Amino acid sequence: MVSFDFEGHITDIVDYPKPGVVFKDITTLLKDPDGFAATIDAIADHFAEVGVTKVVGAEARGFMIGAPVAYRLHAGFVPARKPGKLPREVRSASYELEYGTDELQIHVDAIGPDDVVLIVDDLVATGGTAEAQVKLIEQFGAKVAGLGFLMELAFLNPRETIAKITDAEVFSLVKVS
Repeated sequence: MVSFDFEGHITDIVDYPKPGVVFKDITTLLKDPDGFAATIDAIADHFAEVGVTKVVGAEARGFMIGAPVAYRLHAGFVPARKPGKLPREVRSASYELEYGTDELQIHVDAIGPDDVVLIVDDLVATGGTAEAQVKLIEQFGAKVAGLGFLMELAFLNPRETIAKITDAEVFSLVKVS
């Protein structure tokens, strides 16, 4: 494991976006060249030996972490986007939000059954977005190699949600209790 103070480079914003919430601002980590490199390197290094062929990142912050991890692993990058953002035929998966549902989509030719896929995102909270991505990858018949996150809101128990649909490893650099 990389010995970098990830938490020390993340800024707490109290009462944002509403009173009682402490928002974890990762932009202060990502703007630091050493912090950004350490983030990408730690996730890529952790999954370097599992044979990843594709990295999936959810819109939009998953792109910031997922694309450079894919580059480091010499894997393809596949964006998981909101409905209406991809121009060709897609596969879709819905997921629950605290106020309703949402959906992610991937192009039908983006992943094949022989792919070994790593899901990468900046944050896992309830696990709903991760669940939708796992469901999408399974639609292609591909293997989910793992899920890598910069930050995990452990107090929301996302691992329980993820464990209901996959036994793939969940790896987080920072766990917020």
